[in-house]
Amino acid sequence: MKALALTLAASVLLLCGSNALAAGSASRGLEKSQACQACHGKDGNLAVTPDTPIIAGQHAGYLEYALKQYRSGERQNAQMNGFASGLSDQDIADLAAWYASQEGLVTPQLDEN
Repeated sequence: MKALALTLAASVLLLCGSNALAAGSASRGLEKSQACQACHGKDGNLAVTPDTPIIAGQHAGYLEYALKQYRSGERQNAQMNGFASGLSDQDIADLAAWYASQEGLVTPQLDEN
């Protein structure tokens, strides 16, 4: 019985540890954002061309989804496919956390009057 409890506890710790690693870190995202900054700026509020999106404040889940689509080729953009192809899932989570933490996107609030 003790062995079963220890095995279960170890499994829970492993799962929690892997989930913690998978969560994005904004500070690591900033460190990894050097290539992104050329088009999106340090904080994601730059658009060097009309088709470059402002990504500051965008939802982290959406940013992760978009980067994974660029990486897989499901979403097509020559520059983004190239940049995203070398990103790991952790890199993507970190970049998404960085840009999501920046001031930019404002979600409209319904007026309750």
